[in-house]
Amino acid sequence: MTHHPRQAATFMVLAMLIIGLIDNYVAVIARDVSLWQFQFMRACMGLPLLGLVAFLGFGTLRPLRLWAVLVRNGFIAVGMLFYFGALAVMPIAQALAGLFTAPIFILLISVFVFGEKVGALRIFAVMFGFAGIVVVLGPGNGALTVVNFLPVFGGLFYAMGSVATQRLCANESTIAMLAGLFSLQGLIGLCALGLLALLQPVAPHGPEGFLLRGLVWPVGLTWGLIGVQAVGSLIGVGFLIRAYQSGEPSFVAVFEYSVFIFGPLFAYILLGQAVTISQAIGIAMIAVAGSVIALRSDP
Repeated sequence: MTHHPRQAATFMVLAMLIIGLIDNYVAVIARDVSLWQFQFMRACMGLPLLGLVAFLGFGTLRPLRLWAVLVRNGFIAVGMLFYFGALAVMPIAQALAGLFTAPIFILLISVFVFGEKVGALRIFAVMFGFAGIVVVLGPGNGALTVVNFLPVFGGLFYAMGSVATQRLCANESTIAMLAGLFSLQGLIGLCALGLLALLQPVAPHGPEGFLLRGLVWPVGLTWGLIGVQAVGSLIGVGFLIRAYQSGEPSFVAVFEYSVFIFGPLFAYILLGQAVTISQAIGIAMIAVAGSVIALRSDP
């Protein structure tokens, strides 16, 4: 297979540019609707687009092994729930740092579940990365709570989904996996909205009500933001997949960390979120650890 490093790097940086931009909209969406309504509406917008892409001949919606795709998408869907939930209550720099602990968890899963051998350098990278997690998620004047670790839980489940992608879904169509993920996320959102309609909990105003808020209608300009998020997700993931198809995975993975530039940059421009020195140090530690793990593929 021929590799095109420059092309792969370009695709990955474009993917991270788009994702770093659109994920900032989740914090704005959280002010008006719930996580569950966001997931449901995003699926309703994204699935027809995937159907059109399949109709034009760019892939198939039919999975080879439905159960494998369901397992993989189940892990990813749960991971995204934690990540999107974190975006509503913390700066995107912290949420991204938690999500991008996934390479660390992938290595741990490979060692403790599949018995792979790991050298001293990657063991040190894992410890260095976890130290970076504590630094970037540190609460400052308060104590660490479960909320601080929401994006880390997202990274854990995302890592499990990544392992399942490699071991169970290597030959699956990208469009089939995306359609399955959007469908599952939409179904989870719809079921949660139904449960909230029965329980009718009191949801705080603003982002704090992201998890407890029921169906809100009409949603005004939030329609547009969710639409941008849906379309941007499809394009960004498309570029990400093309990046891994164009270059060596260990080389391409390093460029994923460019999201730590774009995400906080757009957060500062759009939302006025600033990155503290300690957060920047922690992000750098996690990025270095993930890059070492990706590049040092031998034991």
